[in-house]
Amino acid sequence: MTQTLEHPTALDRVQIYKVSPELYDAMMKLSGAAAQDVDPTIGELIKIRASQINHCAFCLDMHVADARKHGETEQRLALVAAWEEAGNLFTERERAALELTEAITELHHGHVSDEVYAKAAAVFSEKELAQVIAMAVTINAWNRFNVATRMKAPRR
Repeated sequence: MTQTLEHPTALDRVQIYKVSPELYDAMMKLSGAAAQDVDPTIGELIKIRASQINHCAFCLDMHVADARKHGETEQRLALVAAWEEAGNLFTERERAALELTEAITELHHGHVSDEVYAKAAAVFSEKELAQVIAMAVTINAWNRFNVATRMKAPRR
């Protein structure tokens, strides 16, 4: 298949995890370390929200499915993108994690503000806060690998 700069195709993209399996292994190790002490529900919300912002269909598909397996409701999944408008549908800890995830994901808007950081620090222990930050950073890295290589969500 011929590639043009204007219209690259998924078939023309490097398959990073095949040509550099050590990158995949390192990312899996980082993902595991980041998730160690994070509530699985909060972890999936972090992954879903970052993946929405980054337009990563592959990760979004995966983490919505994982959240359902953990018992997440369809209503909450549908409203993750509008969590600020969802009232008390999300807990204080979930809202703090989502807001911090957005700030980390959207660094082009500036630094993570003291206000956003303070909200998260008020509801998470230092260890939990470190893990929440690591989860947001890790899913952003996965999203960037997958978006750059145009990984497709599996057809079900």
